Amino acid sequence: MPDAVLYGGRQDLFRTEEFQAGEFELQDISSQVVGALCNPKPGERWWDVCAGEGGKTLHLADLMQNQGSLLATDRARWRLDRLRQRAARAGVFNYRAAFWDGRESLPANVPFDGILVDAPCSGAGTWQRNPHARWTTRRADVKELGGIQTELLTRAALAVKPGGKLVYAVCTMTRAETVEVAAAFQRQCPAFEPLPVANPLTPDQTAAQLCLWPQHTRGNGMFVAVWRNSSTSFGGDRVRP
Repeated sequence: MPDAVLYGGRQDLFRTEEFQAGEFELQDISSQVVGALCNPKPGERWWDVCAGEGGKTLHLADLMQNQGSLLATDRARWRLDRLRQRAARAGVFNYRAAFWDGRESLPANVPFDGILVDAPCSGAGTWQRNPHARWTTRRADVKELGGIQTELLTRAALAVKPGGKLVYAVCTMTRAETVEVAAAFQRQCPAFEPLPVANPLTPDQTAAQLCLWPQHTRGNGMFVAVWRNSSTSFGGDRVRP
């Protein structure tokens, strides 16, 4: 990861002048891999579906060199407010933040070159940082989240242009939220073909689905799946009822 620096000091980096000036962001290494796998180009149009407070949005904007357009949506308005604050500090101006909970009509009627669905999940990949979550995550929660994730992917797929890229990422390793979601989406959206990508941490390994394990990355556990829209049309005819 050429733009990543591992910091092992004791200084509070959030209080440094460099951070306040927007010269860097603190982000988990596995989350940085997600942005690298999206690989957006300057001038493209991208959508960060579950943008949260904007960590990956800022990374995408940086990779796009602030050129093109980036839509950032989330179902929590307070997270979008936080995103706007971070974007202002970082000098990001090629984005638009909008509320979207996944149930209303799509927030844009234009085709996107790429869409990132960093979906809400059980967070099992973050248990090394949040060990208490091991005792609060229920099987029923995982199953319910799998359904939500599949629905989000299917809805977002409607906005991918022919030849465009769809990236699914979750910081969990449960089968119900990873490979089973990918399989369910593939059945519902057969026009999307798996797109093999190289893991930037191990470039010799190429696959359409990547499992980033904490013991290998020193970061969060992360699952990423990538597809390309092989359809020649744009819209809902790509999705099976």
